[in-house]
Amino acid sequence: MSDETRLKICFATSEMAPFAKTGGLADVSAALAIYFDEMGHDLRLLMPMYPAIDTSGLTLTIVPELQGLQVAVGGQMVDYDIVQVSSDDFPATFYMLRCPALFHGDSLYGGYDEHVRFTVLSRASIEMCQCMSFAPDIFHVHDWHTALVPLYLKTLYHWDDLFRDTKTVLTIHNIGYQGVFGNHVLADIGLDGSTALLDPEDLYYGRINFMKAGVMHADLLTTVSPTYAREIMEPEYGMGLQHALRARHGALVGILNGVDYEEWDPKTDPLIPHSYSPRRMAGKERNKKALMDTMGLEYRAGRPLFGMVTRLTYQKGIELVQRVLPDLMRNEDFALIALGSGEHDYEQFFEQMLREFPGRIAFYQGFNNALAHQIEAGSDVFLMPSRYEPCGLNQMYSLRYGTVPLVRATGGLADSVAHFDPKTGEGTGVVFHDYDANGLRWAMTTALKLFANKHAWKQLVFNGMQQDFSWTEQGRLYLQQFHKLLNHGSA
Repeated sequence: MSDETRLKICFATSEMAPFAKTGGLADVSAALAIYFDEMGHDLRLLMPMYPAIDTSGLTLTIVPELQGLQVAVGGQMVDYDIVQVSSDDFPATFYMLRCPALFHGDSLYGGYDEHVRFTVLSRASIEMCQCMSFAPDIFHVHDWHTALVPLYLKTLYHWDDLFRDTKTVLTIHNIGYQGVFGNHVLADIGLDGSTALLDPEDLYYGRINFMKAGVMHADLLTTVSPTYAREIMEPEYGMGLQHALRARHGALVGILNGVDYEEWDPKTDPLIPHSYSPRRMAGKERNKKALMDTMGLEYRAGRPLFGMVTRLTYQKGIELVQRVLPDLMRNEDFALIALGSGEHDYEQFFEQMLREFPGRIAFYQGFNNALAHQIEAGSDVFLMPSRYEPCGLNQMYSLRYGTVPLVRATGGLADSVAHFDPKTGEGTGVVFHDYDANGLRWAMTTALKLFANKHAWKQLVFNGMQQDFSWTEQGRLYLQQFHKLLNHGSA
Protein backbone atom coordinates (compact mmCIF):
# COMPACT_ATOMS: atom_id res chain seq x y z
CA MET A 1 0.00 0.00 0.00
CA SER A 2 1.50 3.32 -1.07
CA ASP A 3 1.30 6.57 0.84
CA GLU A 4 -1.07 7.89 -1.85
CA THR A 5 -3.63 5.11 -1.28
CA ARG A 6 -7.05 6.34 -0.26
CA LEU A 7 -7.68 5.04 3.23
CA LYS A 8 -10.94 4.07 4.87
CA ILE A 9 -10.83 5.52 8.39
CA CYS A 10 -13.38 5.12 11.16
CA PHE A 11 -12.84 7.74 13.83
CA ALA A 12 -14.54 7.59 17.24
CA THR A 13 -14.27 10.53 19.64
CA SER A 14 -16.18 11.88 22.62
CA GLU A 15 -15.84 15.50 21.51
CA MET A 16 -15.06 17.62 18.47
CA ALA A 17 -14.81 21.40 18.10
CA PRO A 18 -16.81 23.49 17.64
CA PHE A 19 -19.74 21.22 18.49
CA ALA A 20 -18.64 19.78 21.85
CA LYS A 21 -15.44 20.78 23.60
CA THR A 22 -13.82 20.63 27.02
CA GLY A 23 -10.17 20.65 25.93
CA GLY A 24 -7.57 19.86 23.30
CA LEU A 25 -9.15 16.53 22.33
CA ALA A 26 -11.93 18.44 20.58
CA ASP A 27 -9.48 20.62 18.63
CA VAL A 28 -7.36 17.67 17.51
CA SER A 29 -10.41 15.62 16.52
CA ALA A 30 -11.67 18.50 14.37
CA ALA A 31 -8.29 19.23 12.80
CA LEU A 32 -7.59 15.61 11.90
CA ALA A 33 -11.10 15.08 10.55
CA ILE A 34 -10.73 18.11 8.27
CA TYR A 35 -7.23 17.08 7.19
CA PHE A 36 -8.17 13.46 6.40
CA ASP A 37 -11.22 14.67 4.47
CA GLU A 38 -9.26 17.27 2.51
CA MET A 39 -6.66 14.66 1.60
CA GLY A 40 -9.39 12.56 0.01
CA HIS A 41 -9.62 9.72 2.53
CA ASP A 42 -12.97 8.05 3.28
CA LEU A 43 -13.64 9.19 6.84
CA ARG A 44 -16.56 8.03 8.99
CA LEU A 45 -16.36 10.02 12.23
CA LEU A 46 -18.78 9.35 15.09
CA MET A 47 -19.36 11.52 18.16
CA PRO A 48 -22.28 11.80 20.61
CA MET A 49 -25.13 14.20 20.04
CA TYR A 50 -25.03 15.93 23.42
CA PRO A 51 -28.12 17.97 24.41
CA ALA A 52 -25.95 21.10 24.66
CA ILE A 53 -25.12 20.97 20.94
CA ASP A 54 -27.02 23.58 18.98
CA THR A 55 -28.33 21.65 15.97
CA SER A 56 -30.15 24.60 14.40
CA GLY A 57 -27.21 25.37 12.12
CA LEU A 58 -26.61 21.73 11.19
CA THR A 59 -28.02 19.70 8.34
CA LEU A 60 -29.04 16.29 9.69
CA THR A 61 -29.48 13.57 7.09
CA ILE A 62 -31.30 10.37 7.96
CA VAL A 63 -29.38 7.27 6.86
CA PRO A 64 -32.01 4.50 6.78
CA GLU A 65 -29.67 1.68 7.75
CA LEU A 66 -28.54 3.66 10.82
CA GLN A 67 -32.02 4.14 12.30
CA GLY A 68 -33.72 2.08 15.01
CA LEU A 69 -30.55 0.38 16.24
CA GLN A 70 -30.09 -1.40 19.55
CA VAL A 71 -27.16 -2.62 21.61
CA ALA A 72 -27.22 -4.75 24.76
CA VAL A 73 -25.43 -2.85 27.51
CA GLY A 74 -25.91 -2.92 31.26
CA GLY A 75 -28.44 -5.73 31.16
CA GLN A 76 -30.78 -3.80 28.89
CA MET A 77 -31.31 -3.01 25.26
CA VAL A 78 -30.26 0.57 24.52
CA ASP A 79 -31.99 2.21 21.56
CA TYR A 80 -30.06 4.64 19.39
CA ASP A 81 -29.88 6.23 15.95
CA ILE A 82 -26.97 7.62 13.99
CA VAL A 83 -27.46 10.66 11.75
CA GLN A 84 -25.18 12.14 9.11
CA VAL A 85 -24.23 15.74 9.84
CA SER A 86 -22.99 18.60 7.69
CA SER A 87 -22.46 22.25 8.52
CA ASP A 88 -21.51 25.40 6.66
CA ASP A 89 -18.99 26.03 9.47
CA PHE A 90 -17.28 22.62 9.21
CA PRO A 91 -15.91 21.28 5.92
CA ALA A 92 -16.11 17.54 6.65
CA THR A 93 -19.26 15.42 6.85
CA PHE A 94 -19.51 13.34 10.00
CA TYR A 95 -21.96 11.33 12.11
CA MET A 96 -23.62 11.83 15.49
CA LEU A 97 -24.89 9.17 17.87
CA ARG A 98 -28.40 10.10 19.01
CA CYS A 99 -29.16 8.35 22.30
CA PRO A 100 -31.06 10.69 24.65
CA ALA A 101 -31.56 7.94 27.24
CA LEU A 102 -27.82 8.05 27.95
CA PHE A 103 -26.47 11.36 26.64
CA HIS A 104 -28.42 13.81 28.74
CA GLY A 105 -27.77 16.80 30.99
CA ASP A 106 -25.74 19.93 30.45
CA SER A 107 -22.20 18.52 30.78
CA LEU A 108 -20.29 16.15 28.53
CA TYR A 109 -18.90 14.05 31.36
CA GLY A 110 -19.52 13.09 34.95
CA GLY A 111 -22.71 10.99 34.87
CA TYR A 112 -23.22 7.96 37.08
CA ASP A 113 -23.63 5.90 33.88
CA GLU A 114 -20.32 7.02 32.38
CA HIS A 115 -19.11 3.48 31.62
CA VAL A 116 -22.37 2.65 29.85
CA ARG A 117 -22.45 5.88 27.83
CA PHE A 118 -19.01 5.40 26.33
CA THR A 119 -19.43 1.68 25.87
CA VAL A 120 -22.43 2.53 23.69
CA LEU A 121 -20.36 5.11 21.76
CA SER A 122 -17.58 2.56 21.22
CA ARG A 123 -19.85 -0.26 20.14
CA ALA A 124 -22.01 2.05 18.03
CA SER A 125 -18.93 3.11 16.07
CA ILE A 126 -18.26 -0.55 15.24
CA GLU A 127 -21.89 -1.32 14.44
CA MET A 128 -22.12 1.80 12.27
CA CYS A 129 -19.42 0.24 10.09
CA GLN A 130 -21.33 -3.05 10.00
CA CYS A 131 -24.60 -1.38 9.00
CA MET A 132 -22.87 0.55 6.21
CA SER A 133 -20.70 -2.42 5.10
CA PHE A 134 -17.73 -0.14 5.69
CA ALA A 135 -14.49 -2.07 6.25
CA PRO A 136 -12.06 0.45 7.78
CA ASP A 137 -8.36 0.18 7.11
CA ILE A 138 -7.80 2.19 10.30
CA PHE A 139 -10.02 2.44 13.36
CA HIS A 140 -8.77 5.61 15.11
CA VAL A 141 -9.96 6.04 18.71
CA HIS A 142 -9.20 8.74 21.27
CA ASP A 143 -8.60 8.69 25.03
CA TRP A 144 -10.38 6.36 27.42
CA HIS A 145 -13.88 7.08 26.12
CA THR A 146 -13.39 4.93 23.01
CA ALA A 147 -10.31 2.95 24.07
CA LEU A 148 -12.28 -0.32 24.35
CA VAL A 149 -12.80 -0.48 20.57
CA PRO A 150 -9.55 -2.45 19.92
CA LEU A 151 -10.58 -5.01 22.56
CA TYR A 152 -14.16 -5.21 21.28
CA LEU A 153 -12.86 -5.99 17.79
CA LYS A 154 -10.98 -8.94 19.31
CA THR A 155 -13.92 -10.18 21.39
CA LEU A 156 -17.55 -9.24 20.73
CA TYR A 157 -16.94 -8.58 17.03
CA HIS A 158 -14.10 -11.00 16.27
CA TRP A 159 -16.46 -13.12 14.15
CA ASP A 160 -17.01 -10.39 11.56
CA ASP A 161 -14.70 -10.67 8.55
CA LEU A 162 -15.50 -7.02 7.78
CA PHE A 163 -12.73 -6.12 10.26
CA ARG A 164 -10.30 -8.86 9.25
CA ASP A 165 -7.69 -6.42 7.95
CA THR A 166 -8.56 -3.44 10.18
CA LYS A 167 -5.78 -1.94 12.28
CA THR A 168 -6.52 0.02 15.44
CA VAL A 169 -4.87 3.25 16.61
CA LEU A 170 -5.37 4.76 20.08
CA THR A 171 -4.34 8.38 20.57
CA ILE A 172 -3.64 9.39 24.20
CA HIS A 173 -4.39 13.08 24.66
CA ASN A 174 -4.06 13.23 28.46
CA ILE A 175 -3.10 10.13 30.39
CA GLY A 176 -4.41 11.66 33.62
CA TYR A 177 -7.94 10.59 32.60
CA GLN A 178 -8.18 6.82 32.22
CA GLY A 179 -11.78 5.65 32.75
CA VAL A 180 -11.29 3.48 35.84
CA PHE A 181 -14.34 1.63 37.18
CA GLY A 182 -15.04 -1.20 39.60
CA ASN A 183 -14.98 -4.61 37.93
CA HIS A 184 -18.67 -4.98 38.67
CA VAL A 185 -19.16 -3.19 35.33
CA LEU A 186 -17.69 -6.10 33.34
CA ALA A 187 -21.10 -7.57 32.56
CA ASP A 188 -22.49 -4.12 31.71
CA ILE A 189 -19.80 -3.52 29.10
CA GLY A 190 -19.87 -7.05 27.68
CA LEU A 191 -16.42 -8.15 28.83
CA ASP A 192 -17.29 -10.57 31.64
CA GLY A 193 -16.28 -13.44 29.34
CA SER A 194 -13.02 -11.80 28.27
CA THR A 195 -11.16 -11.31 31.54
CA ALA A 196 -8.12 -13.18 30.20
CA LEU A 197 -7.52 -10.17 27.92
CA LEU A 198 -7.63 -7.63 30.76
CA ASP A 199 -4.92 -6.64 33.21
CA PRO A 200 -4.84 -9.30 35.96
CA GLU A 201 -3.60 -6.87 38.62
CA ASP A 202 -6.50 -4.53 37.97
CA LEU A 203 -8.95 -7.42 38.21
CA TYR A 204 -7.33 -8.59 41.45
CA TYR A 205 -7.89 -5.17 42.97
CA GLY A 206 -11.44 -5.05 41.69
CA ARG A 207 -11.16 -2.55 38.86
CA ILE A 208 -11.08 -2.18 35.10
CA ASN A 209 -9.19 0.57 33.30
CA PHE A 210 -10.55 1.48 29.86
CA MET A 211 -7.38 3.34 28.81
CA LYS A 212 -5.14 0.46 29.88
CA ALA A 213 -7.24 -1.96 27.83
CA GLY A 214 -6.66 0.26 24.82
CA VAL A 215 -2.93 0.45 25.51
CA MET A 216 -2.77 -3.33 25.70
CA HIS A 217 -4.74 -4.07 22.54
CA ALA A 218 -4.42 -1.24 19.98
CA ASP A 219 -2.05 -1.95 17.10
CA LEU A 220 -0.55 1.54 17.32
CA LEU A 221 -0.41 4.00 20.21
CA THR A 222 0.12 7.67 19.54
CA THR A 223 0.30 10.62 21.86
CA VAL A 224 0.41 14.34 21.32
CA SER A 225 4.13 15.10 21.44
CA PRO A 226 7.40 13.14 21.16
CA THR A 227 8.58 14.24 24.63
CA TYR A 228 5.28 13.25 26.23
CA ALA A 229 5.61 9.81 24.60
CA ARG A 230 8.88 9.37 26.49
CA GLU A 231 7.62 10.95 29.72
CA ILE A 232 4.56 8.72 30.12
CA MET A 233 6.76 5.64 30.27
CA GLU A 234 8.21 6.97 33.54
CA PRO A 235 6.51 6.90 36.98
CA GLU A 236 6.35 10.69 37.35
CA TYR A 237 4.13 11.14 34.28
CA GLY A 238 2.75 7.67 33.54
CA MET A 239 -0.10 7.95 36.06
CA GLY A 240 0.14 4.22 36.78
CA LEU A 241 0.21 3.17 33.12
CA GLN A 242 3.98 3.36 32.69
CA HIS A 243 4.46 -0.43 32.91
CA ALA A 244 1.78 -1.12 30.30
CA LEU A 245 3.28 1.54 28.02
CA ARG A 246 6.81 0.21 28.42
CA ALA A 247 5.54 -3.21 27.40
CA ARG A 248 4.26 -1.59 24.17
CA HIS A 249 7.09 0.92 23.71
CA GLY A 250 7.74 -0.24 20.14
CA ALA A 251 4.18 0.68 19.21
CA LEU A 252 4.18 4.13 20.88
CA VAL A 253 4.77 7.23 18.74
CA GLY A 254 4.62 10.89 19.71
CA ILE A 255 3.18 13.30 17.11
CA LEU A 256 3.00 16.95 18.08
CA ASN A 257 -0.42 18.54 17.72
CA GLY A 258 -0.83 21.17 15.05
CA VAL A 259 -2.36 24.64 15.05
CA ASP A 260 -5.26 26.03 13.03
CA TYR A 261 -3.66 29.11 11.48
CA GLU A 262 -6.95 30.11 9.88
CA GLU A 263 -8.13 30.95 13.40
CA TRP A 264 -4.80 31.92 14.95
CA ASP A 265 -2.93 34.39 12.73
CA PRO A 266 -2.39 38.08 13.58
CA LYS A 267 -2.58 39.02 9.89
CA THR A 268 -6.22 37.93 9.64
CA ASP A 269 -7.53 37.55 13.22
CA PRO A 270 -10.91 39.37 13.43
CA LEU A 271 -10.87 39.26 17.25
CA ILE A 272 -7.91 41.62 17.66
CA PRO A 273 -8.15 45.37 16.96
CA HIS A 274 -4.95 45.73 14.90
CA SER A 275 -3.51 43.25 12.39
CA TYR A 276 0.23 42.80 11.97
CA SER A 277 2.86 40.49 10.46
CA PRO A 278 6.58 39.73 10.91
CA ARG A 279 7.47 42.50 8.46
CA ARG A 280 4.92 45.00 9.77
CA MET A 281 4.92 44.83 13.55
CA ALA A 282 3.46 48.22 14.50
CA GLY A 283 0.07 46.64 15.15
CA LYS A 284 1.43 44.52 17.97
CA GLU A 285 2.25 47.49 20.20
CA ARG A 286 -1.14 49.01 19.40
CA ASN A 287 -2.78 45.75 20.45
CA LYS A 288 -0.83 45.88 23.70
CA LYS A 289 -2.03 49.38 24.49
CA ALA A 290 -5.63 48.52 23.60
CA LEU A 291 -5.53 45.40 25.78
CA MET A 292 -4.06 47.21 28.78
CA ASP A 293 -6.59 50.02 28.42
CA THR A 294 -9.44 47.52 28.26
CA MET A 295 -8.20 45.65 31.32
CA GLY A 296 -7.58 48.79 33.38
CA LEU A 297 -3.79 48.55 33.34
CA GLU A 298 -1.40 51.48 33.14
CA TYR A 299 0.30 51.45 29.74
CA ARG A 300 3.90 52.60 29.62
CA ALA A 301 6.14 52.31 26.60
CA GLY A 302 8.95 49.93 27.48
CA ARG A 303 7.04 48.12 30.29
CA PRO A 304 6.77 44.43 29.37
CA LEU A 305 3.42 42.67 29.62
CA PHE A 306 3.15 39.01 30.61
CA GLY A 307 0.03 37.09 29.60
CA MET A 308 -1.58 33.86 30.81
CA VAL A 309 -4.57 31.96 29.40
CA THR A 310 -4.90 28.80 31.43
CA ARG A 311 -6.90 26.47 33.57
CA LEU A 312 -6.01 27.29 37.17
CA THR A 313 -5.10 23.74 38.14
CA TYR A 314 -2.33 21.66 39.64
CA GLN A 315 -1.09 20.67 36.17
CA LYS A 316 -0.46 24.23 35.00
CA GLY A 317 2.21 25.26 37.52
CA ILE A 318 0.17 27.99 39.21
CA GLU A 319 1.74 27.15 42.57
CA LEU A 320 5.08 28.34 41.16
CA VAL A 321 3.47 31.60 40.06
CA GLN A 322 2.13 32.03 43.59
CA ARG A 323 5.62 31.68 45.04
CA VAL A 324 7.43 33.91 42.53
CA LEU A 325 5.10 36.62 41.30
CA PRO A 326 4.67 38.83 44.41
CA ASP A 327 8.41 39.41 44.95
CA LEU A 328 9.05 39.96 41.25
CA MET A 329 6.24 42.49 41.07
CA ARG A 330 7.80 44.41 43.96
CA ASN A 331 11.30 44.37 42.49
CA GLU A 332 10.80 44.55 38.71
CA ASP A 333 8.75 46.77 36.43
CA PHE A 334 6.27 44.71 34.41
CA ALA A 335 2.54 44.00 34.16
CA LEU A 336 0.56 40.77 33.93
CA ILE A 337 -2.87 39.72 32.62
CA ALA A 338 -4.31 36.31 33.55
CA LEU A 339 -7.41 34.72 32.03
CA GLY A 340 -8.73 31.50 33.52
CA SER A 341 -10.64 29.65 36.18
CA GLY A 342 -10.20 26.56 38.28
CA GLU A 343 -9.15 25.83 41.83
CA HIS A 344 -10.47 28.31 44.37
CA ASP A 345 -7.10 29.00 46.03
CA TYR A 346 -5.54 29.96 42.71
CA GLU A 347 -8.44 32.22 41.79
CA GLN A 348 -8.13 33.90 45.20
CA PHE A 349 -4.40 34.39 44.65
CA PHE A 350 -4.96 36.40 41.47
CA GLU A 351 -7.73 38.40 43.14
CA GLN A 352 -5.25 39.29 45.90
CA MET A 353 -2.60 40.26 43.33
CA LEU A 354 -5.19 42.49 41.69
CA ARG A 355 -5.71 44.37 44.95
CA GLU A 356 -2.03 44.54 45.87
CA PHE A 357 -0.77 45.76 42.48
CA PRO A 358 -3.53 47.92 40.96
CA GLY A 359 -2.77 49.08 37.45
CA ARG A 360 -0.19 46.31 36.94
CA ILE A 361 -2.21 43.10 37.42
CA ALA A 362 -5.45 42.16 35.66
CA PHE A 363 -7.45 38.97 36.18
CA TYR A 364 -10.46 37.76 34.20
CA GLN A 365 -12.09 34.81 35.95
CA GLY A 366 -13.66 32.42 33.46
CA PHE A 367 -13.09 32.12 29.73
CA ASN A 368 -13.51 34.66 26.95
CA ASN A 369 -12.36 33.61 23.49
CA ALA A 370 -11.97 37.15 22.14
CA LEU A 371 -9.93 38.15 25.18
CA ALA A 372 -7.75 35.03 24.77
CA HIS A 373 -6.88 36.19 21.24
CA GLN A 374 -6.24 39.74 22.47
CA ILE A 375 -3.90 38.47 25.21
CA GLU A 376 -1.93 36.49 22.64
CA ALA A 377 -1.67 39.56 20.40
CA GLY A 378 -1.03 42.18 23.09
CA SER A 379 1.37 40.41 25.45
CA ASP A 380 5.14 40.48 25.16
CA VAL A 381 5.66 37.21 27.05
CA PHE A 382 3.27 34.25 27.44
CA LEU A 383 3.66 32.32 30.69
CA MET A 384 3.31 28.48 30.72
CA PRO A 385 5.20 27.04 33.73
CA SER A 386 3.42 23.67 33.53
CA ARG A 387 4.13 20.74 35.82
CA TYR A 388 3.30 18.57 32.81
CA GLU A 389 1.84 19.38 29.40
CA PRO A 390 1.02 16.59 26.93
CA CYS A 391 1.20 19.04 24.04
CA GLY A 392 -0.07 22.54 24.73
CA LEU A 393 -1.29 24.90 22.02
CA ASN A 394 -0.94 28.37 23.50
CA GLN A 395 2.84 28.33 23.15
CA MET A 396 2.39 27.71 19.42
CA TYR A 397 -0.23 30.44 19.13
CA SER A 398 2.20 32.75 20.95
CA LEU A 399 5.01 32.07 18.49
CA ARG A 400 2.78 33.04 15.56
CA TYR A 401 1.69 36.23 17.36
CA GLY A 402 5.25 37.35 18.15
CA THR A 403 4.65 36.78 21.86
CA VAL A 404 7.63 35.06 23.44
CA PRO A 405 6.61 31.81 25.15
CA LEU A 406 8.12 31.24 28.60
CA VAL A 407 7.74 27.52 29.25
CA ARG A 408 8.95 24.64 31.34
CA ALA A 409 10.70 21.90 29.34
CA THR A 410 8.01 19.23 29.49
CA GLY A 411 5.87 17.43 26.92
CA GLY A 412 4.93 19.45 23.86
CA LEU A 413 6.39 22.62 25.37
CA ALA A 414 9.86 21.07 25.12
CA ASP A 415 9.18 20.00 21.53
CA SER A 416 7.91 23.34 20.24
CA VAL A 417 10.01 26.00 22.04
CA ALA A 418 13.81 26.30 21.93
CA HIS A 419 15.62 28.48 24.47
CA PHE A 420 17.01 31.66 22.92
CA ASP A 421 20.75 32.26 22.89
CA PRO A 422 21.62 35.97 22.43
CA LYS A 423 25.12 35.06 21.27
CA THR A 424 23.96 33.03 18.28
CA GLY A 425 20.56 34.65 17.78
CA GLU A 426 18.96 31.19 17.69
CA GLY A 427 15.95 30.05 19.67
CA THR A 428 12.27 30.90 19.98
CA GLY A 429 11.51 31.39 23.68
CA VAL A 430 12.60 31.17 27.29
CA VAL A 431 12.81 27.62 28.66
CA PHE A 432 13.44 26.43 32.22
CA HIS A 433 13.83 22.82 33.34
CA ASP A 434 13.48 22.29 37.10
CA TYR A 435 9.93 22.44 38.42
CA ASP A 436 10.59 24.78 41.31
CA ALA A 437 10.31 28.45 42.23
CA ASN A 438 13.95 29.17 41.40
CA GLY A 439 13.46 27.84 37.89
CA LEU A 440 10.49 30.08 37.20
CA ARG A 441 12.16 33.08 38.84
CA TRP A 442 15.23 32.60 36.64
CA ALA A 443 13.06 32.32 33.53
CA MET A 444 11.02 35.45 34.25
CA THR A 445 14.08 37.55 35.04
CA THR A 446 15.78 36.20 31.91
CA ALA A 447 12.76 37.27 29.86
CA LEU A 448 12.91 40.75 31.40
CA LYS A 449 16.61 41.09 30.58
CA LEU A 450 16.04 39.96 27.01
CA PHE A 451 13.17 42.42 26.63
CA ALA A 452 15.50 45.24 27.66
CA ASN A 453 17.92 44.20 24.88
CA LYS A 454 16.00 45.55 21.89
CA HIS A 455 18.17 43.90 19.25
CA ALA A 456 18.00 40.46 20.87
CA TRP A 457 14.26 40.79 21.51
CA LYS A 458 13.54 41.70 17.89
CA GLN A 459 15.45 38.62 16.72
CA LEU A 460 13.72 36.38 19.26
CA VAL A 461 10.27 37.57 18.20
CA PHE A 462 11.11 37.19 14.51
CA ASN A 463 12.41 33.64 15.06
CA GLY A 464 9.17 32.61 16.71
CA MET A 465 6.98 34.04 14.00
CA GLN A 466 8.77 31.92 11.36
CA GLN A 467 7.74 28.63 12.99
CA ASP A 468 5.18 26.41 11.25
CA PHE A 469 3.10 24.02 13.34
CA SER A 470 0.27 23.69 10.84
CA TRP A 471 -1.82 20.52 10.59
CA THR A 472 -0.61 20.05 7.03
CA GLU A 473 2.66 18.71 8.43
CA GLN A 474 1.36 17.04 11.59
CA GLY A 475 -1.52 15.34 9.78
CA ARG A 476 0.94 13.95 7.26
CA LEU A 477 2.81 12.27 10.13
CA TYR A 478 -0.40 10.49 11.22
CA LEU A 479 -0.98 9.21 7.69
CA GLN A 480 2.65 8.12 7.48
CA GLN A 481 2.18 6.01 10.61
CA PHE A 482 -1.11 4.60 9.30
CA HIS A 483 0.52 3.47 6.05
CA LYS A 484 3.47 2.01 7.91
CA LEU A 485 1.10 0.05 10.12
CA LEU A 486 -0.86 -1.28 7.14
CA ASN A 487 2.25 -2.12 5.13
CA HIS A 488 4.29 -3.79 7.86
CA GLY A 489 1.84 -4.66 10.62
CA SER A 490 3.58 -2.32 13.08
CA ALA A 491 4.36 1.36 13.34
